[in-house]
Amino acid sequence: MRTCERPEGFPRTIGAAIKGASIFIGTGAHDGPRAAWDFSESFLVEDDTLLRARARGAELGSPAVSVATGALLRTVAAALQARAVVELGTGSAVASLWLLRGMADDGVLTTIDADAAHLRAAKVAFAEDGVPAHRTRTIARPALDVLPRLTDGAYDLVVVSGEPAVLGAYVEAAVRLLRPGGMLALTDALLGGRVADPALRDESTSLVRETTLAVRSDERLVPAMVPVGDGVLLAVRR
Repeated sequence: MRTCERPEGFPRTIGAAIKGASIFIGTGAHDGPRAAWDFSESFLVEDDTLLRARARGAELGSPAVSVATGALLRTVAAALQARAVVELGTGSAVASLWLLRGMADDGVLTTIDADAAHLRAAKVAFAEDGVPAHRTRTIARPALDVLPRLTDGAYDLVVVSGEPAVLGAYVEAAVRLLRPGGMLALTDALLGGRVADPALRDESTSLVRETTLAVRSDERLVPAMVPVGDGVLLAVRR
């Protein structure tokens, strides 16, 4: 499995990290949650392939997951030894690359995005990273058209991102696709903190909030909200 390099000067022990926290966080030792968020985002750094994929996403107007979010997805894929993964929303393949680096060597990533330009960018990233062609299946169609064709209970991990209006349908389909013990990962689950603010009731925030609460109350799932990036909601299928 490929690992990300420690930034130059990064502390090699937990004790050193604590003593030098204000150096690496950049906001001081007493900024609480913000300092912890900054530290988690700088804990690993991306290599050139990931950075180029991120830059292509910016050019396409397709925001990518944060570094800490990507690292979390890689860790989840590795813990599951995932061999069958579905990704809804490919973008420029930043999350895809992180997932592939955590999956089993014979694992296959099915990634779905209606925007053909996104998939072209993704294929460039896969080629640059030396990903064998048989390990990815790219589908340039709306996810809601594709999901009914996928096999129930056949997937180790389903990663969901998308417009708030479709998240509920995506999540319901993801639960159907997961094997027992498989995991749902909903990225951008906190919208950068907006979902956690009850005073914010605009349509997008309300829809994402409703989706996260539905996951929390679903008896088929064991959920946890992880405050990395813009929030990642993880849930294991019972």
